[in-house]
Amino acid sequence: MSANPPQFPSRLLDRYALVTGAPQGIGRAVAIRFAQEGAHVALNYIGPRAAAEDALARVQAASAARGHEKRDHVIVHADIGVEADIDAMFETLLSRWPRLDCLVNNAGFQRESPSEALDVETYRKILEVNLTGAVLCARHALAHFVARGGGGNIINTSSVHQIIPKPGYLAYSISKSAMAGLTRTLALEFAGRGIRVNSVGPGAIDTPINAAWTDDPVKRAAVESHIPMGRVGTPEEIAAVFAFLASDEASYITGQTLHACGGVSLFPEFRDNWAS
Repeated sequence: MSANPPQFPSRLLDRYALVTGAPQGIGRAVAIRFAQEGAHVALNYIGPRAAAEDALARVQAASAARGHEKRDHVIVHADIGVEADIDAMFETLLSRWPRLDCLVNNAGFQRESPSEALDVETYRKILEVNLTGAVLCARHALAHFVARGGGGNIINTSSVHQIIPKPGYLAYSISKSAMAGLTRTLALEFAGRGIRVNSVGPGAIDTPINAAWTDDPVKRAAVESHIPMGRVGTPEEIAAVFAFLASDEASYITGQTLHACGGVSLFPEFRDNWAS
């Protein structure tokens, strides 16, 4: 493998993009990739400000390394599970920026719970963040896109669990299954106004949300045994998919979920033809 750093196209020059849930994992990788391709990036966060500032510094460095020093990158605090926070985030951002071109609905979390002993408050919070928060962010973005004209772009972070059940994670599975309906419905409703809506469905990715198994060699090997490509994906590989969907190279794509999963969505247990 070459020791030279990867060279990226500049497909997002002077685009303005908001990435929710951006301080780590896929969100941070998307923010960095967008900056590398010339975008202005707003990084939404809810946890420690230091983590958001670290992510912002990485975004700024990525911009500078590609010759995009004069980009207005910013961090913006909001709990995506709270409507008032979302309202304030968009008000702040749209008063600072001349426009918004792309919304990446990435904020989300999961928590294991046996369904027969489901904690209802946790269930509600997962749906509030993963699904309702995405809907409310989309509402703001769509209203802006329609008012200013010229189209726009929404990309949702879904999951292979949009189509593959995840026992013990009922709320998460529901939220990601519903993401398909959100994506397809909005895509159809706004296709005639130049607004594209798509989703990315990651599989097993080496991110902090998966640290319980990515940092354990035995558990990691067990996970990778179910992946046809034989390895876990990286946040940077997923970010590349978002950058493509945000660019004009994807100008004729809307209402789709692009599964970047190493083949997990191909039902790998059928690699051996035991069914017939």
